[in-house]
Amino acid sequence: MGGKYRITGNRYPRMRKPRRRGRLVFLAAASVAVVGVIGWGTWQLIDVFTGGSKASAAEAGGDCSTKASPAASPSPTNAARALPKPGQITVNVLNATPRSGLAKQTADELKKRGFRIGQVGNASEEFDKKVKGAGLLLGPASSLNTSLPVLATQLAGAESRADTRKGTDVDLIIGTGFKALTQPAAADEALTALTAPRPEPTTPKRGC
Repeated sequence: MGGKYRITGNRYPRMRKPRRRGRLVFLAAASVAVVGVIGWGTWQLIDVFTGGSKASAAEAGGDCSTKASPAASPSPTNAARALPKPGQITVNVLNATPRSGLAKQTADELKKRGFRIGQVGNASEEFDKKVKGAGLLLGPASSLNTSLPVLATQLAGAESRADTRKGTDVDLIIGTGFKALTQPAAADEALTALTAPRPEPTTPKRGC
């Protein structure tokens, strides 16, 4: 080099890159962490596929697959419904159609099926020729879940409705769509289904 400053001697300064020891340490730590995460995940997969949860359950209280479950105790959901028998229900049979003699004919048939018969005659002006279906079943509010469902088994398609009456008597008002009472065999089958116990749905235990 020329000028004022000159380099003398036979040795020259050498330029070296700074050592990156900090970066190497960081990479090593990160590698260890990744290996650890991979190992933990692999262990979890092995535990799942080899039934580790079942083994834990067996250690805690026995293997549920080989242990018989206790019998279910009776509950309101599977107990038989407490409904009145036909002989405990008094039915007023009222004719709301132009066909004469229909109320007595229907009342006689209901009597043969065990029902108690009250009033028999024509329907009041409120319902006369105004019931379009097979019939209308009327009773106090308490009868909606007691007497009326039992009576409804004898006349398919009849509407059930509550009114403000006193007492326990119920009305069967024959509508213009009435043809006949339900056949005795079908009515008995419907009554049996109505009073039969309702099985409680079973839910399998988790882990079994």
